[in-house]
Amino acid sequence: MNFNLQCRINIGNIVKLKSNINMRNLRNKVQLIGNAGSTPVVQETKNGNKYAKISLATNNNYTNKDGEKVKETQWHPIVFWGKKAEIAEKYISKGQEVFIEGSLNYRTYENDEGEKKYVFEIISNDLLLLNN
Repeated sequence: MNFNLQCRINIGNIVKLKSNINMRNLRNKVQLIGNAGSTPVVQETKNGNKYAKISLATNNNYTNKDGEKVKETQWHPIVFWGKKAEIAEKYISKGQEVFIEGSLNYRTYENDEGEKKYVFEIISNDLLLLNN
């Protein structure tokens, strides 16, 4: 991915940014590097489409106001479809470090008790295994 950014500062301290980035390609794009919380859960839809789900842990490290180092873990629900689901099933195991690129997806459904549920997930369109 080539960003080729150029910045120019004019006399009034106004920054102009010239870029050859196609902004349409960056809309609703998520990139994460983290560790799988478990092996993928693989299922099929009623139509026979295969998908796999994992929770991906990412860590943020910071020093709090008392000078203590804090490690904060966030969990991200990831969904792989089709061939990527097969790859995830075969190669991802608990603790595996992976790079995920995808898009945010929000959806709703009604559970068996008739309650409306809201789901947030990241639909992966790229997967890279980073360690073994």
